[in-house]
Amino acid sequence: MIKEILAAISAGEKFLITAHVRLDGDALGSELALYLMLKDLGKEVVICNQDPTPDHYRFLPAAAHIVHELDHIEQYDVGFVLDCSELDRVGKISREVAKIKTLINIDHHVSNGGFCKLRILDPKASSTGELLYRLMRRMHAKMTKDICTNLYAAILTDTGGFRYSSTHQDTLRAAGDLVEGGADPQWISENIYESDPPAKLILLSRVLQTLTLDMENRTASMVVTNQLLQDTGARMEHTDGFIDIPRTIKGIDIAMLYTQMGEKQYKLSLRSKGKINVEMIARKFDGGGHVNAAACRIEGDIEEIKLRVMEAVKAL
Repeated sequence: MIKEILAAISAGEKFLITAHVRLDGDALGSELALYLMLKDLGKEVVICNQDPTPDHYRFLPAAAHIVHELDHIEQYDVGFVLDCSELDRVGKISREVAKIKTLINIDHHVSNGGFCKLRILDPKASSTGELLYRLMRRMHAKMTKDICTNLYAAILTDTGGFRYSSTHQDTLRAAGDLVEGGADPQWISENIYESDPPAKLILLSRVLQTLTLDMENRTASMVVTNQLLQDTGARMEHTDGFIDIPRTIKGIDIAMLYTQMGEKQYKLSLRSKGKINVEMIARKFDGGGHVNAAACRIEGDIEEIKLRVMEAVKAL
């Protein structure tokens, strides 16, 4: 399949790149690295995302070129769908993206059922950024400083700073190679992890008050409501990283973050330690992800939702 993907890249002239809603570092870093590589090959390339780029990722090279509205998407020769386990994850443009003649999916989610004929899927990979790194090395692409910076940011964020179980030898070798190519670990980390606005810290202080421990302190959960966002002047993007906080508590096996998306709709983010497979919990609610990191959306009142989720956790 790699040969077919390389042939599509070689033959195509106009490329569209997109990723999932609520962008994270892996999605953005991967998009931007691919964008720069294709531009270097002389291709016409556009990145179109439904959601705006979070402030702490706008430093990434070429981030200013991302657009959020695009006409006649079907005109593109090739469409890359990155870091998505299903096409609907790209949001409102998914129907138009589906009309592109050649679609290529690059993803590492275990819940990906293979919605594209051309695809690179590896659930054991740390990130989509690592998969793109492999592809670019296979292509002997020019690994510029800007490409290395974007790929390093992608791998860094999806491994939790190289702390998650998905971090393996190849991941660290790739990161080292990217640093050799010009990626600056300190500069990248400072921009991503040490550039929070005051509103995020104020929001966090309020969300921590919702912390609940269950199952003899083996599970921990927190809740972010629209009212808290409104009261603190924070934005949804400022909840990035909140899920990792209850996970740091000693003895916790599963951490959960409930984020209100609508009047009676919540996104549930799940993180686990060791071999506890939270993807199985997310799948019960039509979600997905990885063994130690998964998510889903659930409708209902928050207390009723939490009861349903705890039943699934106890069953696991």
